[in-house]
Amino acid sequence: MTKIILDKKKILEYQQNRPPYLFIDYAEVEPKNFANGYKELNSDEWFFKVHWPNDPNMPGALQMESMVQMAALMLLTVPNQKGKLVYLISTEKLELKKKVVPNNKMYIKTRMLKYNRGIAKCSANCSINNQIMSSSSFTILLPDEIKKFTKKNAN
Repeated sequence: MTKIILDKKKILEYQQNRPPYLFIDYAEVEPKNFANGYKELNSDEWFFKVHWPNDPNMPGALQMESMVQMAALMLLTVPNQKGKLVYLISTEKLELKKKVVPNNKMYIKTRMLKYNRGIAKCSANCSINNQIMSSSSFTILLPDEIKKFTKKNAN
C-alpha cells in the first residue's frame, strides 16, 4: 500500500480526538501495517502544568494514549474508515522507562501485528533522542466493523 503523510490538519480529518486531547502532530501511515510520527512537547502543554508543577512530566497514561492515537491511524486510513471511532480494549506489557519532560519531540512508532474483523493487535513505542521512553502492546477495535460480524436481532 501507499504511504500516507498527515499533518495536524489532515490528522483531524481522520480521527476524532481534538486538542488538547490530540497527542499527534505529524504521521506517516501505511494502512494496516504501520504509523509513525511525532508530538512536539512544548512547556505550555496542559498536562505539564498539573503533573507536576515542580517536576513537570507527561503522565504514562497520556503516553499510552499517544500510542493508541497513532495506531488508530492504521485503521482510519483504510478506505471507508475515515473519521470513525476506534477504541482501546486492552493493553499489556506497558513499560514506562524514562520520564518525558517538556521541550522535546516525542516520536511514536506503531506496528500492526494482527488484524481480524475490526480488531487490531498492535505494538508501539515512544522515544526521544533515540531513547525509548515507553512501550506497549495493545488491542484496538473499530466498532462499526465489529457490527458487520454480529447477528442482528439475536432474539
